[in-house]
Amino acid sequence: MKWITRERPKIDRIACPWLIKRFIDKEAEIIYVPFDKVIAKAQELNAIPFDVPDVEHTHYGHHCTFDYFIEKYKITDPAVQTLAVIVRGADTDRHDIANQASGLWAISAGLSYNITDDHQLLVKGMLIYDALYSWAKYLQQEKHTQSPFENLLLDIYNKFLKEKTGLKKKIPSWAKELKEIIQDQIDINLALSLKDISKNLDVHPAYLSREFAKYFDDLTFGEYIRKLRIEKAIQLIHSTNHSLTEIAYLTGFSDQSHFTRIFKLHTGQNPSTFKKGILKSNPHTNS
Repeated sequence: MKWITRERPKIDRIACPWLIKRFIDKEAEIIYVPFDKVIAKAQELNAIPFDVPDVEHTHYGHHCTFDYFIEKYKITDPAVQTLAVIVRGADTDRHDIANQASGLWAISAGLSYNITDDHQLLVKGMLIYDALYSWAKYLQQEKHTQSPFENLLLDIYNKFLKEKTGLKKKIPSWAKELKEIIQDQIDINLALSLKDISKNLDVHPAYLSREFAKYFDDLTFGEYIRKLRIEKAIQLIHSTNHSLTEIAYLTGFSDQSHFTRIFKLHTGQNPSTFKKGILKSNPHTNS
């Protein structure tokens, strides 16, 4: 069967052909033509038009064409349902509804920019959706750091908002909400910033930045996070046999030199000297 849509695809017009070929019509022929020729060419070629106005297979309300295909053809695969939210978010600029939506949009826009032939673009795009489908079906619970310490950063952030004993100041609502936001984003946004979370807290980032130190050890957001990372690094040096490079990675530092600089800033010693001191005072500790 022939399926036709407008040229220069990015999201829906690659996602839908992927869905068609994988779940609806394995022998489908996908045709791309200029926007103003879709309907005429559809009639001429006896093709089914999609993702253009005033046809059956198109957007409805907040749902995109990909959603309509799933509904019409009763595709119940849970992985496809997961994929649908990502596609919808990327295709309608609602990146808040799926953590992966902004990434899909960035990759798709870049791919479209680099590849000017629509059919070559479709071939490359099919690989992206095959990969996303495999992730949705088999790998959603996988994390990049697969070790007993894969929840290390979660522990750090859980500690982030613990109230200090005897704290006299009333904790504002935004500070309480901050813990929930960090926990929600820990697996997908290790570069969490005050600017990002200010949107969810409905607090202006300038105010959040100014007020943060009052409730968090008189430190800025970045300083506080780095302090907690160093505390966790010290704990790992004491209690594990991980190399310093591994500890730097597990505590969220970009590289060994960055870790060393921040560690020395907080402790007055570089990590290797600190570790040697521990080994010297505990000669039975394995290196």
